[in-house]
Amino acid sequence: MDALKDPSIREIVVDTKKIALSYKDGVFGAIGGTCLHAGGPLGEGKFKEDRIVCPWHSFQYDRKTGVCRLGESFEIAVPSYPLKIENDRLFVDLEPATKGKPMPEYEDDLTRPIVRAPGPVRVAGISTTAMNAKYPRYSTSEDLLETALAHARDALKAETRLLQMNQLRVRHCEGYYSKSSHACLWPCTITRGDDNDEMDQIYEAMVHWADVILVATPIRWGSASSLYYKMVERLNCVQNQITLHNNVLIRNKVAAFIITGGQDNIQLVAGQMLGFFSELGFVFPPFPYIAHSLGWSAENMERNVKYVRKSRGLHKGAKDLVRRAVETSKALLESGLCTPSIERAGRKAHNEPD
Repeated sequence: MDALKDPSIREIVVDTKKIALSYKDGVFGAIGGTCLHAGGPLGEGKFKEDRIVCPWHSFQYDRKTGVCRLGESFEIAVPSYPLKIENDRLFVDLEPATKGKPMPEYEDDLTRPIVRAPGPVRVAGISTTAMNAKYPRYSTSEDLLETALAHARDALKAETRLLQMNQLRVRHCEGYYSKSSHACLWPCTITRGDDNDEMDQIYEAMVHWADVILVATPIRWGSASSLYYKMVERLNCVQNQITLHNNVLIRNKVAAFIITGGQDNIQLVAGQMLGFFSELGFVFPPFPYIAHSLGWSAENMERNVKYVRKSRGLHKGAKDLVRRAVETSKALLESGLCTPSIERAGRKAHNEPD
């Protein structure tokens, strides 16, 4: 029996039942071993006081009763099992001492079926430039994005939205996929549990509302902005739906990009963006990005800002970019080119052998 005391939390299987067995303060406890939230292994968890913390999403279960409190008045529970010690051996009674209380089915607006509503082409612009929100400065990438959106609205008769990552309260990705592939959920676990997290606005635009996504970023040390990467890391849950469930959320949607910087690295930034958004399921118009840089030897931000502001060519380029994207979107929507099933987007099934 002493061998069951260390590690202090472990998973045991008795007649196919997974049980989280724990030992603390001289007392054993046994509760159901599968978290009710998303199936995490409680037997691999850690202690917080007298509770077992699920290693996937940190739901906390009383190690003796199996109760997990969600807020002040609501609780769920896994079964708890009676234990008996005889002749220095530990026995588990598989007839539960307390029964479980199930997790309610998760539903919110993001889990609704993806059905394109009738109407004109819809264009969502996403700005990923970072600045002081109280005292915003001029942004070359956002300026060109606004030019593109205005042209889409006024000349192409598209519906438009502008989303500014700088204005949204978005938490960083917390790496649930790195804990277990099945711990990455759609919608994101953070979105499910934090009403203050505003990544849902990006999810809504990309997955449900928009036909065209225009993403604008400055170049920061040879890469896209930190806010761009903050956003795309939170889009892991969209891509992982393909990997895990062959559930393709992005269909018949077009992506295009605006890239500006004080120094050159445009093709590397564009390559990452094209690669990532293709993994989500987006397609691209001919010449899918516009970009500007004065180059390494001409790093002069005052000059760079003046150049972009006054450049007829760049602003015309923004208009032409959104026109190509809208035309591509119309062709996709009219042709119904995207097939009903995309077999794991060229990936093997998650449970297939290597």
